[in-house]
Amino acid sequence: MTSLELAKETVKTMDDKKALDLKVIGIKDISVIADYFVLATGTSSTHVKALADEVEFKMKQIGISPEHIDGYRSNTWIILDYSDVIVHVFTPDAREFYNLDRLWQDGESIDLSNVIKA
Repeated sequence: MTSLELAKETVKTMDDKKALDLKVIGIKDISVIADYFVLATGTSSTHVKALADEVEFKMKQIGISPEHIDGYRSNTWIILDYSDVIVHVFTPDAREFYNLDRLWQDGESIDLSNVIKA
């Protein structure tokens, strides 16, 4: 599975769980951190945890485990690090505060119209 396919699969998983404001930013040309950032917003800290849990569960079903997970204590920003794809799941306040959308605006915005349900 390519890193873009992995990113899109995490988006599908979170879309099925009603994540808000899903976004994939291609950063491979501007950073060595990863190839893609996946950004998602949950409606509450409970929803954020449920989204992160579901991504971890679904990816493990296809044989992919995160290298690192951080943020479960706060439940306002959970990060699942899949090496080439880093999944960020925020509460609305945390997403606005950290504003990764603006911070990584030089990255490539990936079209998700064929991934996210209308």
